[in-house]
Amino acid sequence: MKKIISFALIVTTFISSVAMAQDDKSKRPSPPAKAEATLQNGTVISIDYSQPSVKGRTVGKDLEPLSGKVWRTGANEATVFEVSKDVKIEGQSLKAGKYGLFTIVDGDNWTIIFNKTWKQWGAFTYKESDDVLRVKVRSTKLTTTSERLTFTIFANGKVELKWSDIDVAFNIQ
Repeated sequence: MKKIISFALIVTTFISSVAMAQDDKSKRPSPPAKAEATLQNGTVISIDYSQPSVKGRTVGKDLEPLSGKVWRTGANEATVFEVSKDVKIEGQSLKAGKYGLFTIVDGDNWTIIFNKTWKQWGAFTYKESDDVLRVKVRSTKLTTTSERLTFTIFANGKVELKWSDIDVAFNIQ
């Protein structure tokens, strides 16, 4: 009987520690990150995402984004874009709120998508009918590669995504 109780205690401890480790997002291979800035007009913009690493692989072949496919623009949960006031993105209106940030790549052309369903895992339940705004921008090549996907938000409203040798930017007013 003591052996059964001891075994049950060990199994319970193991399961609890595994569950706790899964809750600690910083231990994931693609850890969480956040970019945040306050624009000159007082608008607060934040992007919560997970940072995948290139690890010697080729973006667009071994790693997302894949041409023509919707990408969560990060890893793990969908990337969350939040803006505190109504803004214009590349000249198009977006209301204050939280959005899932997705992208579709076609060569150097990127479609940046703001989707009303911000709380979801990856792009597995993404619905185009939930898109609030889509803007098109062009990517450029970086001279120095970025091992981890990184977002930067500047006070002038420029949002920049760097990933491998790709640089994508869009403007917020």
